[in-house]
Amino acid sequence: MIKLQAPHFITRHVLFALVAGGIGGVVFMFFLLEFDHYTSSNEFCTTCHSMTYADDSYQSTPHYNSPSGVRASCGDCHVSEGIIMATYDHAIGTKDLIKQLFGPDYDDPVVNLLHLPEAAFAARDWFRKRDSATCMRCHTLEAIQGVRANTAAIHQEETGGKTCVDCHYNLVHRHVPSEQTFKREAWNAMVEEEFGLEPGTAAQLLSSE
Repeated sequence: MIKLQAPHFITRHVLFALVAGGIGGVVFMFFLLEFDHYTSSNEFCTTCHSMTYADDSYQSTPHYNSPSGVRASCGDCHVSEGIIMATYDHAIGTKDLIKQLFGPDYDDPVVNLLHLPEAAFAARDWFRKRDSATCMRCHTLEAIQGVRANTAAIHQEETGGKTCVDCHYNLVHRHVPSEQTFKREAWNAMVEEEFGLEPGTAAQLLSSE
């Protein structure tokens, strides 16, 4: 009868380290899963008052009030799928927390709206770099029918070289023009009119930051 023996380098201490490391790895993975689940929720995102403005516009759209009952959360759209990429997105997202703490007063609705275009442009770039992968969690290109004539044909025949956000970029949050057509002066004037501010106030707020 052949008697199996562990290699000489597998000592009791090495075996204990391997077992402890394995258990620690499993625990850490569960922690990452729970961390991703919690930090991807709308409840977590809106703990920052500045994000409640985005939440208000989101709640008036079909992504919140869907006829099918499917409701996309912040994380469904803005956090990549898979625990590794999701953790990476959360880590990169800490820059927004730093801006919230040490940057302009984003809790102020005027300041928040003045900076909204830059936030929108950055989000659109994020979607393009990932080929709108988070959109595909819920939407299957070949299955899109729509309610308007030729919607299905358009999505099947005219989307080559494009990604979802190239056409669909004002579906969930407040309307912001494309980066190519955006005019800062016009946006400032719109903010001043909406909040009853004197002309030039917007530019002064931005220059003082």
